[in-house]
Amino acid sequence: MHADDKDGLPPGKRLVVRASQSLNAEPALEDLVADWITPVEGFYVRNHGPTPTVDVESFRLSIEGMVEKPLQLSVAELVERFPAVKASATLTCAGNRRSEFQEPKIPGVAWGAGAIGNAGWSGTSLAALLRQAGLRDGAKHVWFEGADEIVDKIEKYPFGGSIPLEKALAGDDRMPGALLATKMNDKPLTAEHGFPLRVVVPGYIGARSVKWLKKIVVSDQPSPNHYLAQAYKLIAEDTPAAVAAAAPIYEYVLNSAIAIPAPGSAVSAGRLKVEGFALPHGAPGHTLKTIELSSDGGQSWTGAKIISPVKDFCWVLWSAEISVTPKTERLIVRATDSAGETQPRDMPWNAKGYQYNAWHQVPLTVK
Repeated sequence: MHADDKDGLPPGKRLVVRASQSLNAEPALEDLVADWITPVEGFYVRNHGPTPTVDVESFRLSIEGMVEKPLQLSVAELVERFPAVKASATLTCAGNRRSEFQEPKIPGVAWGAGAIGNAGWSGTSLAALLRQAGLRDGAKHVWFEGADEIVDKIEKYPFGGSIPLEKALAGDDRMPGALLATKMNDKPLTAEHGFPLRVVVPGYIGARSVKWLKKIVVSDQPSPNHYLAQAYKLIAEDTPAAVAAAAPIYEYVLNSAIAIPAPGSAVSAGRLKVEGFALPHGAPGHTLKTIELSSDGGQSWTGAKIISPVKDFCWVLWSAEISVTPKTERLIVRATDSAGETQPRDMPWNAKGYQYNAWHQVPLTVK
């Protein structure tokens, strides 16, 4: 169902609530593909705990660890002292499409395909800040810590994580490697999207773009935070040994989805217009090569046309016309990227339900 303010959504939001105690909500797919830049009110919300209230006047961002000059900066100082940068970038939850995994049931938010959005982010360059602080020899990772508090049984900890230093320092004038964002679509961040400051890491799963950012630590090791050290890993079984052996997830995977028509739609035989989105793998330089649809179970494929801008680390919107008959039971989409990777027919089950990117299939009734 579509939710409104009484379901815990901020005013103006029109999202499907997947969990309300810690707000987790996604847009309906037909709404999602209306714009290449996702409106703030239609952008998915992923929280692991309550949304914190941050006093911007007393707020300070701390930069510490393996740096020559530890810093404490207000948002105003951050904006004044460092060059302004802007970038369009897509964020997607690693659990997007989790609900499509087959049994056994996987714990976690039962996302459809809408835990994704593309926004214009404005702020300062993380690389510029790190260079100002001065990196010490041996530095390899940049930790992020948010102002939120997650209570797990008897433990209490902030959401956090880290990225490799080379990712933090990557980028150019066209696409910064990572941003410290104060604005989303040219407006100040809203509370549920990280006000007053969040990280945006283009090409990486949304969990690495930490909201309500209050601390940056430069280290020679990855962050020990739960959400990097234990969560957000691809594992076949949820055991301490499997978790310890698995690497953290960083880049998101190649993916695509059909947004229009909706699942279960009744349509007329003949030519049918189909719309959706596709996202190349998050590695630098990856672009979409083909987006293809099938109405006969994958026996034949029809190419889709990209109808949006094409930019690094951003999704595309696509459209296609395909023939359907009374024998058509479902539509299927798959994408292939510039590295030759194609979405698989099936996705192996994993214990945390991450990175689902099998062919997206939409059942239909054709009259």
